[in-house]
Amino acid sequence: MTQRTEHDNATLPMQLFFTTVQQRLALARQRYFEEGVRPSGLVGETLIQSWSRCVQARRNPNESLSFNPVTPSRAHSALQRSRLLVSSAAGELSQLETTLAGTTCSAILTDAQGVVVHAIRTAGNDDAVLMPLASRVGVDLTEEHVGTTAPGVTLRTGQACVVLGAEHFFGCLQVMYCAAAPIRDIHGQLAGVLDVSSESRPFGFDAAAVVNMYATTIENRLLRAQSTEHIVVHLQTAPTLLGTPMEGLAGLDAQGRIAWVNSAAARLLGLAYPSSGTPGEDVFGLDLAALARLTRNDSASVHRLPNGLTVWLGARMQSKDGAGPLVGLGAPGPASAGNEPKPAVPTLRDNDRHLIQQTVQACGGNVSKAARALGVSRGLIYRHLKAEGDTRGGSAAG
Repeated sequence: MTQRTEHDNATLPMQLFFTTVQQRLALARQRYFEEGVRPSGLVGETLIQSWSRCVQARRNPNESLSFNPVTPSRAHSALQRSRLLVSSAAGELSQLETTLAGTTCSAILTDAQGVVVHAIRTAGNDDAVLMPLASRVGVDLTEEHVGTTAPGVTLRTGQACVVLGAEHFFGCLQVMYCAAAPIRDIHGQLAGVLDVSSESRPFGFDAAAVVNMYATTIENRLLRAQSTEHIVVHLQTAPTLLGTPMEGLAGLDAQGRIAWVNSAAARLLGLAYPSSGTPGEDVFGLDLAALARLTRNDSASVHRLPNGLTVWLGARMQSKDGAGPLVGLGAPGPASAGNEPKPAVPTLRDNDRHLIQQTVQACGGNVSKAARALGVSRGLIYRHLKAEGDTRGGSAAG
């Protein structure tokens, strides 16, 4: 019989006994923050790496935390840069607000730098303390500022993330439950992050699935809005999946090369994601003229790809003036059911109007606060509100 040495005993994994998630997380925090032992198996590797980055930045999990907005000029720049993102997301965010209306959840949209550019707060959690602070336009939600949170980790890694309760780095955020997903642009770069969060009450539904669905739909709209002078190809294995968050999208330039694909199209076409430069004829089996002819059809048709996969495929021309969705491409997305198609690229006036209305709303109707956030005069905001026939604009708090 082989005799076990003291060293062998030291390397045996300690048996872990816990009956609840709270006990498991308490043990993980004790191991990591008090004993300096990596809590592998107790929390996911993504969270351990986030905790590690926070510790390396000399943050203390017991310190107090403030959700401070960035400077007015930076907030103004973030809103300006995010106009197309926000306008592309407007329909989905409105639908998401309806979806979350019966829950205690709030939704937050940040730009690629983690600055909040839009927020939805439901009435189901009026006793919330942290969410009203965290969901203000202009607040920085990066990991460097608020530690391990779903939007902070997603901004850092570019991957969807869920952070629940004591998985947050800072102890004061252990009452939070959040799920976030990335939104990418036509270059495959992070354009923003969509987050759904609940304070004090765990999710009563699969928040990761919900936030991923809406983030994907927003991303698809942003991809189409960013495409100018492109043929946009829609494809999926079933016609009912076209026009939904599951549809594949690919943009082809004037030379017939792939300019961009979304992740669904990359999987169907067998391409790397992100992908660009591949001749469209190689992946679709159709030259540019054939794809251009497809844009004149009102509905998708069955087509066999060179890789052998049979899909439903349709196309439309995306011009600088924008173009509505191709008619007959299956069921509408969550925000467009029963609505008429809208231009993919709003005008500059539309973006300015939406930006001002959104900021005034986020500031609770206070025109002075909105003006400071945007870096413009109150008179400019009043003129925009008056031009839109908003009679409440003149009586808003000044």
